[in-house]
Amino acid sequence: MRVVTTLSVVVLASAGIGHTVLSDLDADLARVDAFKDMKNRPRAGHGMNVLLVGTDGRDRITAQERRRYRLGGEPCHCTDTIMIVHISADRERASVVSLPRDSYAVTPAYTDAATGKRQGGRPLRLNAAYAEGGPQLTVRTVEAMTRVKIDHYLEIDFTSFMKTVDVLGGVRVCTPRPLKDGYTGLDLPAGTHTLSGGQALQYVRARHLDGASDLGRMQRQQQFLAALIDRATSSGILLNPLKFRDMTRAVLGSVRADKGFGTDELLALGRAMRNFSPSSSEFATVPIEQMGYAVKGVGSTLKWDAAKAERLFRALREDKPLAAHRPRGGPVPDVPVEPRHIRVQVENGTHTVGLGRRVDAALAAAGFGTTGAPVNAADRSVRRTVIAYDPRWDRSARSLAAALPGSELRPVAGLGPTLKVIAGTDFTGVREVRAEQPVRQPGGVVHGDEVVCGKP
Repeated sequence: MRVVTTLSVVVLASAGIGHTVLSDLDADLARVDAFKDMKNRPRAGHGMNVLLVGTDGRDRITAQERRRYRLGGEPCHCTDTIMIVHISADRERASVVSLPRDSYAVTPAYTDAATGKRQGGRPLRLNAAYAEGGPQLTVRTVEAMTRVKIDHYLEIDFTSFMKTVDVLGGVRVCTPRPLKDGYTGLDLPAGTHTLSGGQALQYVRARHLDGASDLGRMQRQQQFLAALIDRATSSGILLNPLKFRDMTRAVLGSVRADKGFGTDELLALGRAMRNFSPSSSEFATVPIEQMGYAVKGVGSTLKWDAAKAERLFRALREDKPLAAHRPRGGPVPDVPVEPRHIRVQVENGTHTVGLGRRVDAALAAAGFGTTGAPVNAADRSVRRTVIAYDPRWDRSARSLAAALPGSELRPVAGLGPTLKVIAGTDFTGVREVRAEQPVRQPGGVVHGDEVVCGKP
């Protein structure tokens, strides 16, 4: 959540300006010894791995902000968000892997942060490692689970997140459907919005918008990070020393970092990333094998899919992309329902031989679930292609209509879930469509330019 801001500082440093400014800020940067006396660590790979964590610290939140953005209650002193950010050795790619906070984990042996007593390794939810043993146990637990060597540790709280977004002048997000969460107070109608810091915090904290809960929230966080990178790299802030100073001060003023992450590292990394953009970033969430995995003394957890997770972390260790990047080839309409979830029966409404088979094949190629057995319509004089649908499946009908521009929507009560396409003489082809930012399965990879809003 709040961790998204720190990656933006790396991008901002690409301006190559303000070494003195950053040096002054570096002197005030809170430090933490996240790697003290650590042994038997994974072997280092190429590139750089940063463990970014967002804590629920809210000490500097005003009473008004607490009320407005629903930030009341006592913090749990745990990591609300955990991400590994891998910066490739050539500094041309950032791979972000979200680790669900409720992941089932087993800690290495550690010293309890509260009592100072030595403890043996024990099972817990991953986000509880911070409360048990601080940043060091968090790093050690993540390394044990992923076999990815962590090079740097960065920790951010609510305040830093809000200030960073406000200094940028807000961050633009788009949603195809209304988003309303009574827990955080988020209330966004469908459309495009420029979020202030407080609104952005509501957006990335919301967990009660759909059945995906925390997994859906992590994907919104990833989408927000892509939007934030887009804003930072396209707003001109890199060329404005005063805004650059304000931005870094807002972020670094409430960040805790390991002792080895300083001004020189930040600037060197930033200069290497001058051309960074949303298309340079890729995002994934650890694949889950079992939701609600019950562990005695811990409760309900998320159990990783060991084989799929290993492939993901091997890519980080070997400095390889998480997935091949296929840039968009032009505007593609967003639709309410994924084509693969839409069942279609094609009828040939003309006397053109083979038209039904052509339409069926074109819809199947676009991802629709056709019957594969087109038939002739009762009326063979259809000019305008018709989509007949049961009103209960109107969202599916709108999605299919987007793929058949100019077609006529015709509600038919009682038709059932299978939509009917009666091909007319106007048929020229099927247009590619995609779902409106569907919830990805954990482990699915998306690139930044695939989730940012289109240009206004």
